[in-house]
Amino acid sequence: MSLTSEWHKSSYSGNSQQACVEVWGTPIAALVRDTQNRRAGHLAFSIPEWSAFIVSVKRDEI
Repeated sequence: MSLTSEWHKSSYSGNSQQACVEVWGTPIAALVRDTQNRRAGHLAFSIPEWSAFIVSVKRDEI
C-alpha cells in the first residue's frame, strides 16, 4: 500500500462521480470514505487488513 498525504479517489472509480471511494494511507491504517457522503465519516482498516483486501480484490476473490 502506498501512503498518501491526503485523500485520493480510487483509480477504479474512473472519471464518473458515481460510486466513488477515497482512500488516505497512514503509517498504521488505511482510511476509506464515500466521495459523495464525506460527512458520514470514514472506515479505518489496519495495514494487514487493507493489504489482504487489496490482494483479494486483485485475485477477483471478492
